[in-house]
Amino acid sequence: MSALKTKRVGHKGADLIAPGNTLASFDAARTAGVEMIEFDVLPGLGADGRPDPARGRLLLAHDYEDAARADVLGLGDGLAHLAGPAFDGIELDVDLKIPGYELRVVDALRSHGLVGRTLISTTYPQSLARIRAYEPALRLGWSVPRAKRDYTTSALLKLPAYGAVLVMRQALPRRAVEALRARRCDALMVHWRLVTQRLVDEIARAGGELYVWTVDDAEQIAKLVAMGVTGVITNDPRLFPAAG
Repeated sequence: MSALKTKRVGHKGADLIAPGNTLASFDAARTAGVEMIEFDVLPGLGADGRPDPARGRLLLAHDYEDAARADVLGLGDGLAHLAGPAFDGIELDVDLKIPGYELRVVDALRSHGLVGRTLISTTYPQSLARIRAYEPALRLGWSVPRAKRDYTTSALLKLPAYGAVLVMRQALPRRAVEALRARRCDALMVHWRLVTQRLVDEIARAGGELYVWTVDDAEQIAKLVAMGVTGVITNDPRLFPAAG
């Protein structure tokens, strides 16, 4: 087991305690003792009904169904809350869902004094490159894989999906180390099915961090903690004490 404590990362705040990407969910995550809060940011839609990264209101939402909620938060309101003294010392993982509005998010983090304790994650390498050039002080996380759902749970797609998982498990340690050494990212945000001890060890040797998403089972969290991952992203941070 790693000598370093594994970070408890609340997914969308604490989505199984209070609806995710809300102030109540952030408060619930803090009460549960997290070291980091993950939340999603999307640009609003333009007049044509398509995402408008340049001018659309920045929303705390995982997808556009989520963004259609009447009570959806704007990024500024969420950051103002998280910048308050109650959240001192809690890190942030800001997950960007599509390219094109990265610098607007960075500007918002700057205006709330949150650059120093924030990691920005995304599946899009071009977004990470844009942020790195604009604000080198921000930590960056490359999220893998880019998939809308877990295809291993589909009866029709299960076999090819598991085959793809095996291939990715073999290739990911090398790709992760290359990205870290080239400073394209500082951390990998990896779906739990792709995590192996080799990946954990290679990322640690390269000086990077490894966050695993999204795990809502105490036994599985315990296994990941024992492997020495940097952090586990969960909808219910209360599961961590049971993991020891």
